Amino acid sequence: MTNLTRLIAICGCAIFVSAAADSQFINPRFGRVLQEWEIYYRAGRQSYEQDNFPEARQQFLKAREEAKKFGPYDPRMATILNDLAKVYHAEGNYAEAALLYRQSLAIDEKALGKDHRNIAGDLNNLAMAYHDLGRDAEAIPLYRRALVIVENLFGPEHPYVIVTLKHLTQSYLAQRKFVEAIPDYRRLLMLQENAWGPEHSEVAIVLKGLAQIYRDLNRYVEAEPLYLRILAIDENLLGKEDSEVAEDLDRLAEVYVAQGRVAEAEPLYRRSLVIVEKVFGPEHRTVVRALRNYAALLRKMQRGAEATEVEARAALIAAKQVQ
Repeated sequence: MTNLTRLIAICGCAIFVSAAADSQFINPRFGRVLQEWEIYYRAGRQSYEQDNFPEARQQFLKAREEAKKFGPYDPRMATILNDLAKVYHAEGNYAEAALLYRQSLAIDEKALGKDHRNIAGDLNNLAMAYHDLGRDAEAIPLYRRALVIVENLFGPEHPYVIVTLKHLTQSYLAQRKFVEAIPDYRRLLMLQENAWGPEHSEVAIVLKGLAQIYRDLNRYVEAEPLYLRILAIDENLLGKEDSEVAEDLDRLAEVYVAQGRVAEAEPLYRRSLVIVEKVFGPEHRTVVRALRNYAALLRKMQRGAEATEVEARAALIAAKQVQ
């Protein structure tokens, strides 16, 4: 599980906190006395937050044993199972995490109803486990259901909606369902623009995803204005000599080449080459890739002698890298 995925999982669980209603023994002298399951549960939470996953797992397992006394559909058991699943998820044991997320979801549906806000969190967690298992066909309907819940509860532009749309589009892309992803990408783009403004880095991320979809579908006319906009945003935020700007130039050039507009692509490749040489040094592997891209374009332009020179330079650098 990547650090980013884990971070999203943690944030998702922070958003949708499972109910943990319980009968509480109140000592008139000392206040509420923690029940046995709570002692283990709190110890597990503390260990999890310290990335001590083996200890967190053991504490949550003890809490689960104690919670069995409350019956099969007690919300406290759902809370424990959900956090135990998070431990397995963080450790990369996605199958076990998915099993526990399903059990937590079933309990919460029985105890809270199928449209409760906590259900959206359960659905989101289970869908992420399916995504990590490569079972995106099963993740998509879960994200769809979570999306309906958060829209109804919080409104169509709430941050929870944005998070769910991000996950949904990722699952569509994993299945290469590009056409199906477009409406959700467009909606996500609109929400990010409304939330951050039209030139924010979060907006650029969505634009890049949507532009890539259009490229993969050979819809270059639709991809071009998105790449132009991405380039402008990155130049403004990162400066005109950043490596990310070089990548933007390459992608835009590829769109031009695909449309037969090689003359417009050439200055983009040349500028990208200058940037990567300055950022990475003249003998970096990124420079080799840039040189090869430029040489291929020169051949398309019937400039074979120049292409040969550029290819020779790329070959010389590549040979040094393998020595």
